[in-house]
This record gives sequence, structure tokens and C-alpha cells, in this order.
Amino acid sequence: MAATEASLGRRIRDSELWWSLRRHRAAQVAIVMLVVIIVSAFAAPLIAPQDPYDLASLDLDNSELPPVWSADGRWPYVLGTDVQGRDVLSAILYGSRVSLAIGLASVLLSMAVGLSLGLVAGYFGGVIDNVLMRIADILLSIPTILIAILVTAVFRELLPVGLRETLSAVILVCAIALTAWVQYARTVRASTMVERGKEYVLAARLIRVPASRIMLTHILPNTLTPVMVAATLNFGLAILIEATLSFLGVGMPPTEPSLGTLIRIGNQYLFSGLWWIVVFPAAQLGLIVLAVNVIGDWLRDALNPKLR
Repeated sequence: MAATEASLGRRIRDSELWWSLRRHRAAQVAIVMLVVIIVSAFAAPLIAPQDPYDLASLDLDNSELPPVWSADGRWPYVLGTDVQGRDVLSAILYGSRVSLAIGLASVLLSMAVGLSLGLVAGYFGGVIDNVLMRIADILLSIPTILIAILVTAVFRELLPVGLRETLSAVILVCAIALTAWVQYARTVRASTMVERGKEYVLAARLIRVPASRIMLTHILPNTLTPVMVAATLNFGLAILIEATLSFLGVGMPPTEPSLGTLIRIGNQYLFSGLWWIVVFPAAQLGLIVLAVNVIGDWLRDALNPKLR
């Protein structure tokens, strides 16, 4: 077991990806920053000074406190409190957990749909390819935010009132994935059309290997490089879309705030002098998206054979 782990560690250290990471300082900083944000978000119940969902822990006497380094600041409210006495740092940690979970779930769902449809369209071609690509073209012709708002509104009207807030996260994931799958499908389709004419695929078809096995075990591994880059960049985009929807009031409810919800609530008090309620959640959102985009740019360059 120890020998296997040592061999795996040696292979990672000798890989071109690790070699590229060691020479990309910005990517190293971005990875460390993203790991810290993710760990702190999902460890929020252990490290947050307050549970923002627990109304019993809120105290109006501690409302509208500025950050702790200000003259009127008070420990342990490091980043201050909002008008309800909710600790801003705790709200950011819990809100980041919601935003990260929705972004990851939407990327996984859209990637699963896009990979499946892209493989089918590229391998079989013909009518199946034309129908799937025309659907993709239609979705690309409509702004992503508009489709997400429309889907969210329709789901909310169809669901009973008692389930609307409960299923808010599921609705957001489906709304974001509805258009995000197109990029994966078009990328995988192009790679599949190239791979299906190569000798190893023709040999597999000659010995009557099932089409599903050819697509999953032979073609799919050779199409994952551009998909990994697209997934990384779309992760940041999905978080931004969720924040935009929540800011517009059609995303996460105030009872389970994401970063977008916190920004929307804080924006109402920006001109009242309570700048910290909106600035710190917005800064957290910006840091997450910046880190993800830097990592995505590094992956795109590191996995590009033309740049090696």
C-alpha cells in the first residue's frame, strides 16, 4: 500500500501538469485561496461566530455594528453585523457554502447531460446530430440569465407554496444547467467526430463492440481535456449566475441566503452608511470567481499541447 502511494506521488510530481503548476505562481495562489474558501465555507458550523439561521442567536442590541477595527466595532463581530444583528462573517461563510454547492451541482449536472448528448450526436450523426445541435443553437440564441429567470419562475408557479423555498436550490441548479450543457455537448461532439474515424474505433466496431462501450471506454477519455477546462471556467460562471438570480430576488430565499442574497439585502442599506453589509459578501464572491478563472486559465494553457 505504501509503495503504491509512493509510486502515485512520484507520478504526480513527474507529470507535466505538476511541472506547469510549479511555474505558475498565480495558479498556486488561486488554488490556495480557493481551498481556504471552500474549507472555511463547509466548516462554517465549526468556525463561524454565529449561526445566521438561528433566530434565537440574533440580538437587535448588536445590530448595525461596524467591523471590529472601527471605533464602534465589537468582538467577535469581525466584519460587523447587519440590521438584524446577524454577524456578517458568519453569513458570508454560510452563504459561500450555498453558492459553492449550487455552482458545483449545476456544473456536474450540465456536464453529465452535455457529455451524453455530445457523444451520441458525434458518434451517430445524421438526424440525431441535427436535432440535438439545433436545440443547442436555439438555447445559445437566448441569453442565459433570461432562460434561468424563465425556468425559475415557471418552476415556482408549478410548485406548491410550501415547497418553493425548500426546493429553491434544486430549481436553481436545473435552471443553470439547462443552458450550460450546450458548451460541453458541442465540445465533445467535435472531438467525437474526430475520434470515431480513427483505427482503434473502427477496429472496435469491426469486432462488434457495443456502441455504448465504444463511446464510454474508448472515445470519452480522449475528449475530457477540453471538458475539464470548460468545467472549471463554468464553475465560476455558474456561481455568478446564481448570485445574479438571487440578487434579482428569484434565487435563494432570505432564510437560506447565498452570496447573491446577502448582496441584495446589503444593497438596500448601502446609502445608509452600512457599507460593510454589501461590500464584504461582494468581495467574497469576487475572490471565488477570480480564483476559479485563474485556475481555469492555467489549466487551459497547461493542457494545450501546442504550448508544450
